Amino acid sequence: MTGPDFYRRDRSAHPPAYAPGYKSSVLRAPFRPLHSLEQTSLERSGPALGHAPLSPLDHDLIRNAAVDGDALGERIYVFGRVLDENARPVPNALIEVWQANAAGRYAHVKDGYLAPLDPNFSGCGRCVSDAEGRYLFRTIKPGPYPWPNNGSDWRPAHIHLSIFGEAFTQRLVTQLYFEGDPLIPLCPIVNTIPDATVIERLVARLDMRNQEPFDCLAYRFDIVLRGRRQTHFETRPEGA
Repeated sequence: MTGPDFYRRDRSAHPPAYAPGYKSSVLRAPFRPLHSLEQTSLERSGPALGHAPLSPLDHDLIRNAAVDGDALGERIYVFGRVLDENARPVPNALIEVWQANAAGRYAHVKDGYLAPLDPNFSGCGRCVSDAEGRYLFRTIKPGPYPWPNNGSDWRPAHIHLSIFGEAFTQRLVTQLYFEGDPLIPLCPIVNTIPDATVIERLVARLDMRNQEPFDCLAYRFDIVLRGRRQTHFETRPEGA
């Protein structure tokens, strides 16, 4: 017996726009009702950006910005599948990632953290899911970093992900955390999510079966679009 083709979304699982513990939301949260705008056929049909010009090293953050050697830090694979609400693979999804380096610093002019930059690490990469929805990145495990929320809170180690569909307007943004990180339950951003099971969907799991011996550990993170089991997306809480 097969399940239904559509699952009602659990909107109560998503954080409120106004969450005083996360100080940025105090100024950014909308206080008037939101309006949903229907997309036209033009917005749904294109353009699909980023698929053609992928280079062989785009998915390898350890080497795709190398100047005189590999990036420094704990070497890991991040892999998984892009799936719909019925666990069917979503092929040809463009997945972009960006992250801090092993010391917790971004290669960005406005990052003022005292930790050092890595000249061989840009913190950016991308790939396209295959016919089975599979994707893979090789990278450095990012470090945690402080931020001026409630004085000096700390962000857990995390990687940002952007998923594009068949058109530029079909973009979802989320971030993954790492299993066992003690900073996850202390993070004010994480704690805006009221449902602990939703937070668990944002945690990449250590997968020793897919490690590269004497090279890389592996973490699995599946991205689920729509439905009751969907990954939480910052850009569109209601799903794809």
